[in-house]
Amino acid sequence: MEAFLTSTAVVALAEIGDKTQLLAILLATRFRKPVPIILGILFATLANHFLAALVGHSVASILQGDWFRYLIAASFIAMGLWTLIPDKMDEDDAPKASRFGAFATTLVAFFLVEMGDKTQVATVALGAQFDNLFFVTAGTTLGMMIANVPAVFLGEALLKRVPMRTVHLAAAGLFIVIGLWVVAETAGLI
Repeated sequence: MEAFLTSTAVVALAEIGDKTQLLAILLATRFRKPVPIILGILFATLANHFLAALVGHSVASILQGDWFRYLIAASFIAMGLWTLIPDKMDEDDAPKASRFGAFATTLVAFFLVEMGDKTQVATVALGAQFDNLFFVTAGTTLGMMIANVPAVFLGEALLKRVPMRTVHLAAAGLFIVIGLWVVAETAGLI
C-alpha cells in the first residue's frame, strides 16, 4: 500500500503545471470531448508508466547494494529540484491537426510527450524503490488522472486559480523528503 500511496502523491503533485497537463488543456479546448481525452490519457499513462516502473524495477533487481539505494535517493532529490522549474508547452509539443479523433490523438500525444518527463522519471525511481510494479503503475496512473482530469474539464480556469508556485514547492518538498527518507533508511537511521 505504501508503494501505491507514495506513487499517487508524488505523481499527482509533480504533474501540476507539467507539460502533459498543459497538453490536456490544449486537447480539451481543441476537441471539446472530455471522455475520449480522459480515456486517451488513462491508456497512454498505463502503458508509459508500466514500462517506466518495469525499467526501474529491472534495474533495481540487477543493481543491488547501498550505493544503488543512495543513487535512488539522489534521483528523488534531483526530481525535487527539477520540479521547481515550471514546464512550458513548446510549439513542437502541441498536438497538430489530426484525422484520428480525440482518443487516438490524446493516446499518441500523451505517450510521446510523457517520454523523459518528470513524472516518467519519477515512475522509474518509484519502480526501483518499491518491489511492486502493479501498485507503482496504479499509483502513478491515479496521480496523473488526479492532476489531468480536472484540467480536461476546467482547463485554463483551473490554472488561473491554483497557486502554481505553492504546488511546485509542495511537490519538490515531497520528492526531497522521500530522497532523504531513502538515505536515512539505507544508513540504518530508521
